[in-house]
Amino acid sequence: MAKVTKKSVEEIVSTVGGTDNIESVTHCVTRLRFILHDESKVDQETLENIDIVRGSFSSSGQYQVIIGQGAVEKAYAFLQEITGKEGSSKDEVKEKAGKKQNAFQRFIRMLADIFIPILPAIVTAGLLLGINNILTGPGIFFDEQSLIDVYPQWSGIAAMISVIASAAFVFLPALIGWSAVTKFGGSPLLGIVLGLILVHPDLLSAYAYADASSAGEVPVWNLFGLDVESIGYQGQVLPVLLASYVLAKIELYLKKRVPDVISMLVVAPGALLITGLLSFIIIGPVTFAIGNAITDFFVATFDSFALLGGLLYGLLYAPMVVTGLHHTFLAVDLQLIGSTGGTFLWPILALSNIAQGAAAFAMILATKDQNLRGLASSSGISAFLGVTEPALFGVNLRFRFPFVCAIIGSAMASMFITVNGVLATSIGVGGIPGVFSIFPEDWIPFIIGMVIAIVVPFVLTITYAKVKKIEV
Repeated sequence: MAKVTKKSVEEIVSTVGGTDNIESVTHCVTRLRFILHDESKVDQETLENIDIVRGSFSSSGQYQVIIGQGAVEKAYAFLQEITGKEGSSKDEVKEKAGKKQNAFQRFIRMLADIFIPILPAIVTAGLLLGINNILTGPGIFFDEQSLIDVYPQWSGIAAMISVIASAAFVFLPALIGWSAVTKFGGSPLLGIVLGLILVHPDLLSAYAYADASSAGEVPVWNLFGLDVESIGYQGQVLPVLLASYVLAKIELYLKKRVPDVISMLVVAPGALLITGLLSFIIIGPVTFAIGNAITDFFVATFDSFALLGGLLYGLLYAPMVVTGLHHTFLAVDLQLIGSTGGTFLWPILALSNIAQGAAAFAMILATKDQNLRGLASSSGISAFLGVTEPALFGVNLRFRFPFVCAIIGSAMASMFITVNGVLATSIGVGGIPGVFSIFPEDWIPFIIGMVIAIVVPFVLTITYAKVKKIEV
């Protein structure tokens, strides 16, 4: 990767339309995020030929320039010096970007802002569950026996790891409540409490609801003649999302109208009590039914049309990443895991990331450009480890045909694993390490799927470049 210099950053400023075209700018771990007055002034071809730039794209009202981890901070410092503009916070940039989005784009952005902050906890839990799978899965090391069956002295360790790993999923509504209430402008602590209320141990567990309902043994509260089911919402996403919105709005409403002298006695207790009652009486039952309907739809679709489901999701996942639509399916994955104990969508995500990395690696052989070879190498490794942005935007979309080859390979691999019923126990690292989040009995078909996701895009990309005699 080329060294970040003041001159290279000056070139970036020039290609995005100059200082006057920059309304505000911030940065994340790998990218400069611009809010531009007029994106049509961007000279993308020249921009992407600057030695420190690894790709660029417009998304969610922001024009984003990929620089790379560590280097982006140096570029941002030069950028402030050159433009004379003070840096904007990420929230300020998101607010300005939101004004340029339609209602659907704002909805997708909202989901991303809620789920991305809790993703590290969920991925960590997924990795730890993968370790637990290795210890407890029968047939991995011994015929029809698990490691702890043969070495029972390890059973205590396995049980402890299971408790540590499953905590994020057991108390998932608390994590979502914290993030969602924060997003909606309320107090994060109240969001945590709301999530814990919805999984209180005195409530009938959502996992036991079906059996209790069949037996006619669902406990109820009698509220002035109205019977309300006393059930929890373990593993559910929609109930806590909607309840968090209601909680935040009630809290903000009360804060504006309740005198400061009694605010502590009225605002938080009032908001939590009203939201809690609404959650158990209306919000919970309605969204629980909707969530189960969504789960049943995806399960029925993939059960009846596994080949088609794998083809479409494998083909479309990477394009959805480009548009930001993939954030929607994180909620679906969590709903599937909570309702059925596993998800068939997340393994496809992992294969899609691997396919993008394989296509990027193929560009090392398809090009003579040393800078592009270096970028393809580093971005391919990144994609194999679950971070696809450098490969996706810096290499594959830049030349188009590697991107197409990657989604073809992803679709083929996805069809194979869906036909074989591959499931993930949790959301883990969306690349090669993702195998540890797969049920142990599904490891072999998933590994075969990974081989397909590596070989097909790699071969197709090199073959297309040679047949078409493409020089890059």
